[in-house]
Amino acid sequence: MQQQYLEVGKVTAVHGLMGEVRVQPWADSPDFLCQFKTLYVDEAHFPMKVERARVHKNMVIIKFEGPTDVPSALSLRNAVLYIDRADVSLPQGSFFLADLMGLEVRDASAGTVLGKIADVLTLPAGNVYVVRGGERELMIPAVPQFIAETNVEAGFVRIHMMEGL
Repeated sequence: MQQQYLEVGKVTAVHGLMGEVRVQPWADSPDFLCQFKTLYVDEAHFPMKVERARVHKNMVIIKFEGPTDVPSALSLRNAVLYIDRADVSLPQGSFFLADLMGLEVRDASAGTVLGKIADVLTLPAGNVYVVRGGERELMIPAVPQFIAETNVEAGFVRIHMMEGL
């Protein structure tokens, strides 16, 4: 079951004197957050309208409707921000990392089930899928040499097992 709301960042500090906040983005690019007119705050998914957003030093500076000064913007500090999945149109073949969690991982040649994706590590060299549930924990680089097929709709990922893996 795909989640309707997806985590996209966290408010880390106030920026300036006019109620803007600094957001640490949890996306491939900070520009991704700048496209949204509404973001949702914390687990209650309280909607907040975005007046403006811009990228500044790999962070996103957001001015929400409402907070107009430092004290009111401070109330948002440490808040986790979410987007509504319906507000995003992904390119064909793309998916959110959150959609990979819990997918069954299968050996592409033998067809055996190796476990399920328990975590996705986002490292500078690329993503690594952490697979648990079999005899041992596997760490699979998310590159074409290892990933044969990712089928989020059907709930599985097929991988090429290499010697020593």
